Amino acid sequence: MNTPELGLPVPVPAEGLPAHVRIHEVGARDGLQNEKATVPTAVKAEFVRRLAGTGLTTIEATSFVHPRWVPQLADAEDLYPQLSDLPVALPVLVPNERGLDRALALGARRVAVFASATESFAKANLNRTVDESLAMFEPVVTRAKGEDVHVRGYLSMCFGDPWEGPVPVPQVVRVCRALLDLGCDELSLGDTIGVATPGQVTALLTALTEAGVPVSALGVHFHDTYGQALANTLAALQQGVTTVDSSAGGLGGCPFAKSATGNLATEDLVWMLRGLGIDTGVDLGRLVATSVWMAAHLGRPSPSRTVRALSHQES
Repeated sequence: MNTPELGLPVPVPAEGLPAHVRIHEVGARDGLQNEKATVPTAVKAEFVRRLAGTGLTTIEATSFVHPRWVPQLADAEDLYPQLSDLPVALPVLVPNERGLDRALALGARRVAVFASATESFAKANLNRTVDESLAMFEPVVTRAKGEDVHVRGYLSMCFGDPWEGPVPVPQVVRVCRALLDLGCDELSLGDTIGVATPGQVTALLTALTEAGVPVSALGVHFHDTYGQALANTLAALQQGVTTVDSSAGGLGGCPFAKSATGNLATEDLVWMLRGLGIDTGVDLGRLVATSVWMAAHLGRPSPSRTVRALSHQES
């Protein structure tokens, strides 16, 4: 099945939405880090190459976290050099200065730090308070910016926390402002356990705008635990957000938040955006084929509904 030839989905543009959305693909990092089995380095490299072949322009490659914490990505030093010739942005996670050293030594030009909006998750994920984690990131961001490296700040638990429940909007705004003040170029607002609803998304983005945070500096990262990821994405687009995180095939969750299920599937996102007349530059057919290929390596079908629908029809 070739969806463009059939004219599906039907593009019906809606007022007030962006003309283009940049997809920040996280499957190779956020997806594979949650696999019980370790995926071979050669398969990871091929996965990223296939993703780059779909037209995705930002593909998060790996993480320079200590292997003890994320053993599935212990091969970062072996993987990253195999991708350096790709004509796409390849951001990597760095938890501290040692992680930054490792990334810079391999020529990384985009890095990301990962903070929490809540004390409980900061303790679980970083073994620090929120303010202690910000203090840890300060020299990382300063050094990265001194090297003219782009820095993204991930912020987890922006809408709900498995230990604390609802997260107050001012609490999220405070940490967002702190990350920008450190020098982060971009923030990714994470619904880590997938409990957000569109009204919450609108309220947080409105509060951030009122606090002087430019919407151009914001991306959104939704999990589909309660089936709200696409609805939340649409709410974010209506507020002017043009960067959306997603994971090919819907891979991933969060190893430190057991209630978190998979990320928003990139294929489902592309299908919705195409139906809204929003350009992504992504070849959906190639993307589906890539996720089917990876699902075969993982030994299970993709949870993405679009992947399942299109691959079933192709067979």
